[in-house]
Amino acid sequence: MAVMSGSQSRLATVLRVTSGNFLEMFDFFLFGFYAIYIAKTFFPLDNQFASLMLTLMTFGAGFLMRPLGAIVLGGYVDRVGRRKGLITTLAIMACGTILIAFVPGYATIGFAAPALVLIGRLLQGFSAGAELGGVSVYLSEMATPGNKGFYVSWQSGSQQVAIIVAAAIGYALNRYLDPAAISDWGWRVPFFVGCMIVPIIFVIRQSLAETEVFLAKKHHPGLAEIYRDMLVNWRIVLAGTLLVVMTTVSFYLITVYTPTFGKNVLKLTDADSLIVTFAVGVSNLAWLPLWGAVSDRIGRKPVLLGFTILTILTAYPALSWLVAEPSFERMLAAELWLSFLYGSYNGAMVVTLTEVMPADVRTAGFSLAYSLATALFGGFTPAISTALIEATGNKAAPGLWMSFAALCGLIATFMLLGKRQPAAAQSMPA
Repeated sequence: MAVMSGSQSRLATVLRVTSGNFLEMFDFFLFGFYAIYIAKTFFPLDNQFASLMLTLMTFGAGFLMRPLGAIVLGGYVDRVGRRKGLITTLAIMACGTILIAFVPGYATIGFAAPALVLIGRLLQGFSAGAELGGVSVYLSEMATPGNKGFYVSWQSGSQQVAIIVAAAIGYALNRYLDPAAISDWGWRVPFFVGCMIVPIIFVIRQSLAETEVFLAKKHHPGLAEIYRDMLVNWRIVLAGTLLVVMTTVSFYLITVYTPTFGKNVLKLTDADSLIVTFAVGVSNLAWLPLWGAVSDRIGRKPVLLGFTILTILTAYPALSWLVAEPSFERMLAAELWLSFLYGSYNGAMVVTLTEVMPADVRTAGFSLAYSLATALFGGFTPAISTALIEATGNKAAPGLWMSFAALCGLIATFMLLGKRQPAAAQSMPA
């Protein structure tokens, strides 16, 4: 078995491990980006709201599989190693991606079309349940001392690259294809691109070395022992879930939901929404490693507390300002502010979650906490935001949802860190 040596380029290692995470998230984002067109293709109803809600609920259904994937695949990663586990999650994700890309529409095969799309989403959700945890733990175990926050932030960083690429492809399609062509077949093009890079990602991930931290462990627990330890540490998993709620709700609000919000609610053009989404991805990519590194210096707790409080106070006012006079400029400014809140919080949050989990269940515990938050809150953010606006008539209502998520993060920070020393100053058990 290959072992990651100190002489290896750590940058190359980061790229190898996060490449699969890029693919996982790239396809997830595409489903949200093109929800309107997917609704017309697979869920053609006379009521546009009902059609869109069915699509967004199918998008959310994939997240319901994440906790199961976290338990099954997360335990597998803790037992057999980070490298083998990450290759397995990638293989399952690829199956879901290929299925969604090539399924004919409802007009061609009837009810089988939405059923197959749902199966593809469930496969993606199952694999993603352990992918984020596996990548985060790998990065934390290969990080140099005192820099775990910076290294682990690149798990989320790879997601932002996926947003940037997806938004750029979407913008190009809108520039060179007419709306009818995009609705008919153009929206599938980015999915085909995802299928084409699957072999490349497999080759890259095959070259991963196992982490020295995992190989140095004298005891590798079996699945039964892993699941028992997770039950014993259920309070940490629960608090970790609350910690992630802020991240996952704000993330899907400012990325996946942005194109739908811009077009359906603010009545802006597809191009405007995609440019904003692109800018948000770039902004996220800048803030994540910066505040991950800051948390290495001043501790996780001050960063987590500061940005949860700031989000509670400003998320709704920012969206209220936007919807008062919708424009491209206001949408860009509001989304970039929310991006600053998300990226800064998440830069410290992800590494905190790897540090509070017991060593023997680090991947499974991280993955379960992350997956529960995504399944119960974040994954349904596009659907919840759409439903809140429909029910209240308040176009800024998604800001209240983000503030609620920040409150969960604030409570979790006190639950997990409390009066303890900042996580950055603690050593991670091997």
